[in-house]
Amino acid sequence: MKVIICGAGQVGWQIAKQLSSEKNDVTVVDNNPALVRRATDTLDVQGIEGFASYPDVLEKAGARDADMVIAATYSDEVNMVTCQVAHSVFGVPRKIARLRAQSYLTAIYSDLYRRDHLPIDVVISPEKEVAEAALRRLAAPAAFDTQAFLAGGVQLMGILLEEDCPVLNTSLRELSDLFSTLRAIVVGVRREGRLFAPEPNDQLFAKDEIYVFAHSDDLTRTLEIFGKTHAKQDRVVILGGGNVGLAVAQALETRTERVRAKIIEKNRKTAEKAADSLERTIVLNGDALDQELLAEAGITRADAALCVTDDDKVNMLAAVRAKQRGAKMAICLVNDPTLVPILNALDIDAYINPRATTVSSILRHIRHGRVRNVYSVGDGEAEVIEAQVLSTSPISGKPIRDIDFPEGVLVGAISKGGKYVKPTGETRIDEGDVITIFSLKSDVPEVERLLQVSIDYF
Repeated sequence: MKVIICGAGQVGWQIAKQLSSEKNDVTVVDNNPALVRRATDTLDVQGIEGFASYPDVLEKAGARDADMVIAATYSDEVNMVTCQVAHSVFGVPRKIARLRAQSYLTAIYSDLYRRDHLPIDVVISPEKEVAEAALRRLAAPAAFDTQAFLAGGVQLMGILLEEDCPVLNTSLRELSDLFSTLRAIVVGVRREGRLFAPEPNDQLFAKDEIYVFAHSDDLTRTLEIFGKTHAKQDRVVILGGGNVGLAVAQALETRTERVRAKIIEKNRKTAEKAADSLERTIVLNGDALDQELLAEAGITRADAALCVTDDDKVNMLAAVRAKQRGAKMAICLVNDPTLVPILNALDIDAYINPRATTVSSILRHIRHGRVRNVYSVGDGEAEVIEAQVLSTSPISGKPIRDIDFPEGVLVGAISKGGKYVKPTGETRIDEGDVITIFSLKSDVPEVERLLQVSIDYF
């Protein structure tokens, strides 16, 4: 497939990395020569310097025979015009645009994106994706990563194993025997920086970061087995009242279980906008690092501090200060992946990576066939793919033990007729089943072959 990626920033670069590694013909376009050079030096892609919305630049990038354009520059308007030019001038079949401004995303204006108006096939909102990720973190505070699958019936959780974890030095086979009724399975382990799909005889050790699929009804029990408590989040302080913080507060206000939320926002106009948009949430105007303001927001009694300003370092410092002042947990937004390794040392409980959430959202719309959901794990190290099994698939009608999955692949959960099934070696995969598969990046092409689903376009 021939893909043009407009914008070579963090999201564009990661998408280019994913698609080029799968032998697609990828061209990256950006008006910043340093970003284009970084992409061409580190990835198997072509690079074009220039403004993506210019027809001559798109033509140089090969738009006349491109299958897809992904517009992920920093400008909403450039992304929109790029899709229009790709459609009107070059007839590109599939256009995806990343849009940030909330006005463009309001449901009453959705008619704007019809093919005879502004032909964008898929609109991706980073702020919306990040807000949803933040809400998932709040729902599972003991996990550093969470994502829902099988219509919310199953959760993927990332859990850091501490020294007091009761099942350390226990093999996964022994865990299955000890907790035979637990609807959960460990599909990935990151140890000393390396992510792998574990074997049944592999043991778990302190400081391991594990990825677990668990039935939604078994989340609390799963967390307890791995030494974590599942506490309700009744009081939340949100540091940053922009699009992300506002969206989280609005979602919390709609919950049937009352959550007391307060927002601290430094910019006065942004704070006033948030206050006007919320009914029960108190909005305070001031610096998120101000100790007196944190005290006024009730940080000493807060169940969680959610730090979502537009500055990574402010988010990290605010999270540290919130924990020092008594907040039970701290979650921060971190755009720069190089900062992630130091979060544990700072006692920050969880983080949200906007790049990973946006990349996952884009991948959901790139992977065609019966793929329903795709989630990018870590720094693109692995993917979790949810797909419906086709009759033509090589895995249809076979028990899992007889399927020639690569070493880096594990089945995490299965839905048969809408009912959850915990996968074992004897579980048979049938046509129509919906399965979730954990796959290391290098094994994704083989998973797609087994599912008879390719990276295709509509």
